[in-house]
Amino acid sequence: MFKILNMQFLNPTIFRMDVEAPMVARACLPGQFVIVRSNDEAERIPLTICDYDREKGSVTIVVQIIGAGTKILSEMKAGDSLADFVGPLGQPSDLVTDDIEEVKKKKIVFVAGGLGTAPVYPQVKWLKEHGVDADVIIGAKNKDILIMEEEFKSVATNLYITTDDGSYGRTGMVTKCLEDLVTAEGKAYDHCVSIGPMIMMKFVCALTEKLGIHTVVSMNPIMVDGTGMCGACRCSVEGKTKFACVDGPEFDGHKVNWDEAMRRSGMYREWEAKEKEARA
Repeated sequence: MFKILNMQFLNPTIFRMDVEAPMVARACLPGQFVIVRSNDEAERIPLTICDYDREKGSVTIVVQIIGAGTKILSEMKAGDSLADFVGPLGQPSDLVTDDIEEVKKKKIVFVAGGLGTAPVYPQVKWLKEHGVDADVIIGAKNKDILIMEEEFKSVATNLYITTDDGSYGRTGMVTKCLEDLVTAEGKAYDHCVSIGPMIMMKFVCALTEKLGIHTVVSMNPIMVDGTGMCGACRCSVEGKTKFACVDGPEFDGHKVNWDEAMRRSGMYREWEAKEKEARA
């Protein structure tokens, strides 16, 4: 059993959970994920690691309430225990495994949207700790659902907030912010990491391909089992079949078949809606 050390809602549908998991905390790296089960009968939920503390033996996950499984997790509190917290799984980010001197030469920008803001954080934090600069763009529909702004202020070289409705920061989507930075404000980037909703990542990749910026994306949204057994997270990358959970979750965004990936991401939407309604 894995004790919940802290439970905090960041907005009405997204919450942060700090979990006592010493073995995972000792081994994990930015970009990897864990499989979580709230109880012995619950579904397996793959969740990208948001932060970790090796000394305390804790791992932080940030979860959005979408279906029945995440609704159950949201009803737990500090002091409760999770049945399973398995990891680290998947491949770490290239930025933390490549030669650090080569990484320092890159001009890096992270583009995060919605829940994707959480898995961006450990990468930017790791880079900061190793003397690597990185700009960060965070997008949200409005100010009320923006998450982790204060955390990013302490690790990003430059932080740009943009909201669809203009209620906070810049106005418009993350793609507009990135394009403005490059074409109107003189920013130069050669490496982009984009994590967020599938549609956001697709359009970020369309823009960065036009701008000539190498782009990495996380295919975590299509993962189910997390071990390569179920095949639900198959995606085509440069015409080859890859599994997000074992080969990724990060891939070259310019080589992903986005139309196929977006169809796959909606496979369980109807089932989840029914389960959620049954628990209401």
